[in-house]
Amino acid sequence: MTIVTLLVSATQLAGILVTVTVAANAFSFSRYRKKNLLPLRSPIDESADILASFNVDAEGEDEFFFGLATAPAHVEDRLNDAWLQFAEDEPRKKSYKEVLEPADALMGAAAGDGGSQQAPLPSNEVNKTKKKRKPVKLSIEAMIRGFQKYIEVDEGEEVLGENEEVHHKVTAWHNVPHPEERLRFWSGPDIELKLAKDTGVSVFRLGIDWSRIMPAEPVNGLKETVNFAALERYKWIINRVRSYGMKVMLTLFHHSLPAWAGEYGGWKLEKTIDYFMDFTRLVVDSVSDIVDYWVTFNEPHVFCMLTYCAGTWPGGNPDMLEVATSALPTGVYNQAMHWMAIAHSKAYDYIHAKSTSTKSKVGVAHHVSFMRPYGLFDVAAVTLANTLTTFPYVDSISDRLDFMGINYYGQEVVCGPGLKLVEADEYSESGRGVYPDDLIRRPYLIEHLLAVYAAMITGVPVIGYLFWTISDNWEWADGYGPKFGLVAVDRANNLARIPRPSYHLFTKVVTTGKVTREDRARAWSELQLAAKQKKTRPFYRAVNKHGLMYAGGLDEPTQRPYIQRDWRFGHYQMEGLQDPLSRLSRCILRPFSIIKKREPQKDDAELVVQPLQFSI
Repeated sequence: MTIVTLLVSATQLAGILVTVTVAANAFSFSRYRKKNLLPLRSPIDESADILASFNVDAEGEDEFFFGLATAPAHVEDRLNDAWLQFAEDEPRKKSYKEVLEPADALMGAAAGDGGSQQAPLPSNEVNKTKKKRKPVKLSIEAMIRGFQKYIEVDEGEEVLGENEEVHHKVTAWHNVPHPEERLRFWSGPDIELKLAKDTGVSVFRLGIDWSRIMPAEPVNGLKETVNFAALERYKWIINRVRSYGMKVMLTLFHHSLPAWAGEYGGWKLEKTIDYFMDFTRLVVDSVSDIVDYWVTFNEPHVFCMLTYCAGTWPGGNPDMLEVATSALPTGVYNQAMHWMAIAHSKAYDYIHAKSTSTKSKVGVAHHVSFMRPYGLFDVAAVTLANTLTTFPYVDSISDRLDFMGINYYGQEVVCGPGLKLVEADEYSESGRGVYPDDLIRRPYLIEHLLAVYAAMITGVPVIGYLFWTISDNWEWADGYGPKFGLVAVDRANNLARIPRPSYHLFTKVVTTGKVTREDRARAWSELQLAAKQKKTRPFYRAVNKHGLMYAGGLDEPTQRPYIQRDWRFGHYQMEGLQDPLSRLSRCILRPFSIIKKREPQKDDAELVVQPLQFSI
C-alpha cells in the first residue's frame, strides 16, 4: 500500500511540475509574441508612385548616403592571414604521422608592396615537429553554430581512413580556382572601386588587416615587427578610393585576428588591448586625414561566439569547459567582449585626439538578427541569445559612439540546441532567413530600403545605407559558396566580373535616391513567378534529418525551391510556433478564432511592368 501511495504521489508531483513548466513557457511565449510577432503596419503609402525618397543630394544633418562595403579577408590577395592558414590546414584522406609546425611569423616586409609572405623555418627548428590534432565531428548546434572537439593523434595513427569523408574547415574553397587570390584587391583595387563608383555611391567601406601591418607579435617593440610598406600601400589604396569621389569608411577589426595573437589566446587576454592599440595608433597616424568614418569593430559578439565559444573560426580552439561555461558572467564570451569594449573606447579617444577633421565619426558595426522560437520550450534559448548579443556591448560603449552600424541579414528559428530549417520560410544560400540568390536579392533590397525609410519617417536618425557587397568573395568558413555580391565573379576566367540585375537596380536607386512602386512590383513579380514555376536555387547549408542546420557549409550546394510567401515590408505576417503540436493546435482552433487573418494586399492591376533598360 505504501508503494502505491508513493507512486501516486510521484505521479501527482510530476504532473504538477509538467503543468507549471508548460504554463511558465506558455506565459513566456505570450509575452514574446506580444512584443515581437504582432503585425507591423507600414507608414508608407503603397499607392504612391514613389514609395521612398532619400535625401542623397542634401548636405549636413539631412544628408543620406549610399555605400558599398568589403573587408580585407574577403578580397585581398597576397595576404597570409589566419583565415588562409585556417583554410589550408585540412585533414587528408591518406594517413600521416606528424607534420612540421609552420613558421610563427610572417615576413610582411619581404615584398616591396607590403604583401605578406610565409617565413621559412629557422634552421634550428627544421627537425622539430608537433602533433597534429584530429577534429572529432560533433553537433552542439546552438545559436553559436556549433563547435569542434579535438584529440591528439599519436605517432603512427591514421587521421583519416581511405573511405572516410574529408571535412574542410572552410568549405567551397578547395574546389574553386585560385582561392587564395580572393579578389586581388590588394594588387589591383581599381576593378572593385570602379564598379562601386559606377553605382553612384558616395561612401566606400574597406578595412586594414591587422596581421599585414603587424605580421609578428611585437614582444620586443614595434620597430622590428611593423610592415611599413604595407601601411603605405593601404594609404595609397585609400587615396584611390577618394580619387573616385567616394568618402572612406575604414574598419580596424573585421574578424581577422592575427595568427600570432590566436596562439596565446587573443581577446581572452587583456594584453591584446595593448597590441590592438599599437596597431590603431599606426593606422590613425598614417591615414586619419583621409578617413571620414571609422569602424573600430565589426560584429564583435559574432567573432567571440564563433571563435571562442564555438571554435569554428581560427584562433579559438575552445575546450569543453570553455564551451560549457561560455555564457556565464565569468565565461570566455563575456571576458572577450569586455576587453573588446575597452579596446573600442581607447581607440575612439585616440582617433578623436589625432583627427585633423572635426567631421570624423567613430562607431561600430553591430550585428542584429531576429530570432524566434520553433517550439514552446525554445523561448528561453531565444531570450538568452538576445540577452547576450543585442544590447550589452553597445550599452557598454554608448558614451563613445558617434554612430552605430546595424548589420542585419534575416531571421533565425531556434530549436533546442540548434537552428531549424522551416520549409515555409525563405532562406539565403548560407542559411539565413531571406537573402540572395539574385532573384531574391532584388526584392530583398527594395523591401529593406522601405523598412529603413519607414524608420526614418517615424523619427529614427538614419544617416546611410551600405550594401554588402560589390562582388562575390570569400565568405568566412563558407568559402566561395554563398554569393552575396551585386556582381558575379568568374574565378575560372581571371576573376572576370559580371554585373547582376541587382547591380543595376541598386544603381538606379542610388542615383535617383528613390524606390518606386514599379521597381517593387517588378522585383516581386519575378520572384513569385519563379516560385509558382517551382524553380530551385543553390543552398549551401548542411541540414540533418531533423531539419537542424549544421555549423558547416557545403562544398557543392543542394537545391532548394523558391517559397511562395509574402515577406514584403508591411505585408509579412509572423507565424507562431512551428513544432508539430503547435501547428496541429492552430489547425484545430482556427475555425473558432475571432481574429481574421489579414488578407495580403494585391498588386495594382493597372501597373504595367516593363523590362528595365540599361546601358553600360
